[in-house]
Amino acid sequence: MKLANYISDLLYRYECVIVPDFGGFVTNNRSAKINTLNQTLQAPYKQITFNSHLKNNDGLLANYIASIDKIDYECALNYIKFEIEAWRKKLINEDLDLDAIGSFSLINNKLLFEPQQKINYLTSSFGLNSIVFPEIKREVYQKQVIKLEDKAPLIISSERKKALNYLKYAAIFILGLSVIGYGGKLYKDHQNKQLVATAKKQQRIINKKIENATFVISKPLPTLNLNITAEKKSFHVIGGAFRFPENADRKVKQLLEEGFDARILGVNKWNLSIVSYGSFSTEKEAREVLVNIQNNIAKEAWLLIQEF
Repeated sequence: MKLANYISDLLYRYECVIVPDFGGFVTNNRSAKINTLNQTLQAPYKQITFNSHLKNNDGLLANYIASIDKIDYECALNYIKFEIEAWRKKLINEDLDLDAIGSFSLINNKLLFEPQQKINYLTSSFGLNSIVFPEIKREVYQKQVIKLEDKAPLIISSERKKALNYLKYAAIFILGLSVIGYGGKLYKDHQNKQLVATAKKQQRIINKKIENATFVISKPLPTLNLNITAEKKSFHVIGGAFRFPENADRKVKQLLEEGFDARILGVNKWNLSIVSYGSFSTEKEAREVLVNIQNNIAKEAWLLIQEF
């Protein structure tokens, strides 16, 4: 996993994540705001800034990497140092883009940071997206209505008054029907509530009977004992030992692509990650594979006898 991904994980939980000998990423909570240019309402969010003076290692990033990848603290520090060197080399010729964090550019030996705008690190705003709302032109419509009223004044004739009376009686009739319908709805709701109460009462009686019932199994099934012993593979054909874990990961990936059952056995007392071509349960089988690898692939392969 890239160093930027570890930093991104920590930004959800901490206000400051320091990358040793590079700088610190600081978050500040910001309230919701309205962008009048594109007519959007943005949810509360965490604003990410970068402070190049925060270079002292506080142990947060290295400890997190060590716990996630299950490696030593010193190995995690070496990994961070290796990534920082790669960042600085890239900044000499081009911008540095960190996924889900932002981008860096080096101008006149000054490091400039531009935060990303897609991911919101404020967990309380999870699931809240920006809302686009149309522009309201209420004042314009009101002025247009006033102009129309000035040009065409409203005149109510006798026939118009009769029509209004008919409309009045029709409205009263519709209102009466609404009241009757509402009363019928209340009566129907009352009946439904009575049916639900009766069903609940019957369910309580059934549950009580079930609780008081006694279930007896006259012929219980016999106990089945399984003796399972894991096959121990103590003979390992070793392909190399690496100081940096990322080099060990690359070696394992290469061997897997070549068809070997490769894996990292662990870290020895010299903090070297041991990579094996495969592990075997018998020494004979392991030596046959070792001779084949030494003759055709890598002469430096060797045999390790140890339980992991």
